[in-house]
Amino acid sequence: MGRSPAKPRYRALAVSLLLALAMLLAGVAWIEGVTWSLVSSRLLWPLARLVFFITAGLALGQVIEASGWTRYLAFVAGPLFRFGHLGSRCSAAFTTAFFSGAAANAMLLEFYQEGRITRRELFLTNLVNQLPAFFLHLPTTFFIVIPLTGRAGGLYFLLTFLAALLRTAAFLVYGHLRLPPREPQEVQTRKAADRSCRRHSESILQGLRRKLPVRLAGVLVFVVPIYVAVFMVNAAGLFTLLQHRLADFVATRFIPMEALSLVVLSFAAEFTSGFAAAGALLQSGVLTIKQAVMALLIGNVVAFPIRALRHQLPRYVGIFSPKMGTQLLLLGQGFRILSLVLVGLVYWVVV
Repeated sequence: MGRSPAKPRYRALAVSLLLALAMLLAGVAWIEGVTWSLVSSRLLWPLARLVFFITAGLALGQVIEASGWTRYLAFVAGPLFRFGHLGSRCSAAFTTAFFSGAAANAMLLEFYQEGRITRRELFLTNLVNQLPAFFLHLPTTFFIVIPLTGRAGGLYFLLTFLAALLRTAAFLVYGHLRLPPREPQEVQTRKAADRSCRRHSESILQGLRRKLPVRLAGVLVFVVPIYVAVFMVNAAGLFTLLQHRLADFVATRFIPMEALSLVVLSFAAEFTSGFAAAGALLQSGVLTIKQAVMALLIGNVVAFPIRALRHQLPRYVGIFSPKMGTQLLLLGQGFRILSLVLVGLVYWVVV
């Protein structure tokens, strides 16, 4: 039986916005360095941009499902998802993730709420979608990192790509072994679904007007206060303290002391700073290529709690529920760390 869509949460949204406003006023009043100019440039504008992309993703997911495009998108990755017993809807979400992670997650949530996929299929597809997420962010980083770090940066990207492939293969094999095949059942209902899509294609805009405000309100209930809280915690210096403590622990035990600055900088809000430090250390001969690659991988692993809290938690909790979003985030990042550790160890031993 399908799950009914969530009821409007406008009252909860009003409460969450008031809570966010209270945190904002308290931060400006009590946290040193937090000014309205900083709030405008570092909080309000990024938050508005995040809400815009989430809204666009939710709308895109709704249009894709209502228009019947899922069967065309599913064709691209169909063989892999048939092997993983995940079916065409999960395959469509995977293909959509190459363009928009928010749209892919919105599609998965709608499929789950309507009873078209199971909870296990939702979780597994979300984990598999880490592969398109890798390519989605690759263009914005590759041509910045390679000039800074050269061969070390290329090896770093190769290892992170291999880790993503390893995770994807493991998830699909797990689905093949633990999930029942879905394709025969979907083939039987495809003609009826196609007729339904054609019959209702003209009501896509009506569906957007009816569903999108409700879903967006449910997303903003969690996104806005969490985003403001994370900003204030960062402005208070707690993330910086944690970063340096973690860096000291890792650098003094697993990598040379001269790479400490590289690991510390990899925690910074500016993504390229760690790679800039690696390039400088490589050019000066302080680090070998192998040491630089390992330092970048370790910095990537150790920085995960900070990055997850800053950037991913509001998105996951907003689109899914707080419980499900947190579970998805922890599982995804846990498997990501495990795969990076495995490929890093193989690289260290073999090279």
